[in-house]
Order: sequence, then structure tokens, then C-alpha cells
Amino acid sequence: MLNSLINPDATVLHIQNQFKNSQPVNSDDPLSPSQCEKARNAIKQWPGYTPTPLLQLSMLAEKANVKTIHCKDEAPRFGLGSFKSLGGAYAVSVILLNQIKEETGKDISLAELSNGTYHDITNRITVCCATDGNHGRSVAWGAEQFGCHCIIYIHSEVSEGRKSAIEQYGATVIRIDGNYDDSIRIADDESRKHNRIVVSDTSYPGYMEIPADVMRGYTVLADEALDQMGDTLPTHVFLQGGVGGFAAAITRRIRDRCTSKQPKIIVVEPDQAACIYESVKKGEPVAVHGDLATIMAGLACGEVSLMAFKTLINEIDNVLVIPDETAISTMRFLANGAAGDPPLVSGESGVTGLSGLLLARCNPDISEMLELNDDSNVLVISTEGATDETVYEELVGMPAHSVA
Repeated sequence: MLNSLINPDATVLHIQNQFKNSQPVNSDDPLSPSQCEKARNAIKQWPGYTPTPLLQLSMLAEKANVKTIHCKDEAPRFGLGSFKSLGGAYAVSVILLNQIKEETGKDISLAELSNGTYHDITNRITVCCATDGNHGRSVAWGAEQFGCHCIIYIHSEVSEGRKSAIEQYGATVIRIDGNYDDSIRIADDESRKHNRIVVSDTSYPGYMEIPADVMRGYTVLADEALDQMGDTLPTHVFLQGGVGGFAAAITRRIRDRCTSKQPKIIVVEPDQAACIYESVKKGEPVAVHGDLATIMAGLACGEVSLMAFKTLINEIDNVLVIPDETAISTMRFLANGAAGDPPLVSGESGVTGLSGLLLARCNPDISEMLELNDDSNVLVISTEGATDETVYEELVGMPAHSVA
């Protein structure tokens, strides 16, 4: 049934997590329920907040021979086009609130932060980060919303469209030679020289707290999705890889909330940037080198976040690695409504989890290992819409605005 939508013979790598050791979360864990609730309560106060849609892809579920496919559509999130707006901007707000408290002794409200009451303090602060596109856009938007300066570093493969999308929020964007991991190191080095605050979605030795805030912001979409599913609990969750912050945040929140029956959680990565796959295979963080040239731009990462890996190695069940061709095929049939469901705009990284599900259903051995069958309720997250209109049109064959 899926043959008309994707190439069932596309190469897919698979590994079962032999190191899984799921444990109840401690109260001092960065992703404890109280910390996640704190982030959700704050973000719900932001102007324009509304839960993003949870779509049922009923016809595609029938073709894939699963009971349901629930797809969380992050394209409308705060007008930024991706889930990333939850993480980077939240971390910026926490940084500024903490700085104001340090200087004044006051716990101020979000309204006071947003209306410029403490502009004399926030205007002295510059945040920065490295990005493939969406995270930098979120940090820049947060800096504009809450009143500080922003510098964003992008690597050689980031498109001009994504660069422009960041600049529209007033950030200075600097393109460097090299890949994503190179841009992380340069952003960190420059921040030390110029007294800037790095707002990264990946963690490394000596740098943990701000990435934890980024991840806490991401958990909001997991809460929304589970609330929207109601009495239907997911049996399987397919999550995008990247540095692992997103996957770890959603995994942790789902593990904490789905206490009656835990779902299988599967991370999906592009074959040119499979750092989580290699790390889970070995049981410790492994760097993947090279230019990381994948069209799944938001996942072109060669090094897993240390904090995220601690959660992933203990909590996820499996990792799948897929080729670019499957992601492109998924973008196209979603845009055309080819499965029979209403057309959907999902970007290159947005379709990764769903693509992994479909390839798994084309492979009986992988389906059996994942316990995927006609009674499975699957949750996937379309993490982005057309965050680069030009790239989207080139890959899909029509502009995003023409998708009915």
C-alpha cells in the first residue's frame, strides 16, 4: 500500500537500544515534572500562544496498516514555523529574568520583562548561538521580544532563506566556514571574548543549564499532544534526532506522563548525520565527522548533546537511520494529499519521524522488532513547516502557499 508513496526498498538502518535502563526521574533532574510545568506556565503567558494542531492522518494510517497516526503540526507555532520557538526564546527569557533578579533582587513578571521596564538591564546583554536555521530564529525572536541583542552563527550549508528569516528579528547573522559543529565552537569562543551569553540547544562539559531551559521549553508540545490525544495513549512515538535535545525532552515528558503503559520511542536520523545511532550502538557519545550534507537541514549534527544523551541512552527503545530520498518523497505526498488525507506542509526535517515510521512498515523485520501492527497508535511530530520557502518549492515542486 505504501509503494505508491515512498520507495519501500530505500536503505534503512536500525538498532535496538541495548543500554535502555528506564528510571523514575528525580526531583532535581533538569527535566523533572516541576521544571516542565514551570516552562509550560510561562510559555502559556506569551502573546499569541495557542496549542498547535494534532492531526489524524487516517488514510495514511490505513495504507501503513496501523490503527492511527497522530501528527502534531508545529508549523503554526508563534508564526516562526517550527517547534524551536518554544526552546530558544524560553531560554532567553529565563536568562534575562535571572539577570534582572541578580541586579535588582526582584522576581519580575513576564509583562514587565516584555514592556521594557528593565530595558536598561536587558539592553546590556547579548545572546548568541550557532544554528542550522530554526533554533537561531527562535533565539533571535526571543531577543527581540524580551529586549536584548542577538548574534547568530550559521555554517556554510545554511540556506540564504533561513539566514534572512533570522535577520528579520534584528539579529546579526555571521556565516562561518565548516559544518554545524564548527559553528558551535566558534560561537562559544566568540562569546568568551566578547562577554556574550550562548543560548545553545546542545550541551557540553561546563555548559548544561541553558540547554536544559531550551529542552524544558520543548516539553510543552509533548504535554499538548498528550492532552489532545485524550484517552488514546500512543503505543509508538517517532522523534527526530539532531543533537538530541528535542528527542530527549519529548521522551522524558512522555515517560513521566504515560505511566499506565509506556510506548515504544524511536529516534529517526538522516544517514549523513547519524550521531545518535552511532552513540547508542556504542553506549557512549560518538562524533560523526564530515560535511553532514543532508537535506534534513535541522538534523545535520555530528555530535550528540551530553545532557540529552543521558536521557536517550536510558529511555529510548530504537534508532532508525533513513536516506534523504524518503524525506523528500514524504514531503511531496503530504503536500499533494496523495494518501487521501488533507494536504499538509511539512519541511525537510519535519517529515523525518513520519518517514521513519513508513520505512519501518515496509520492512517486516523492523516492524516486528518495533512491535508495529494494525493495533498501533502512532504519534509523530511535524517539527517544521516550510521554514525556507525556496528550498521547499525546489523539493516539493510547488510553493507552500499553494498547498490547499
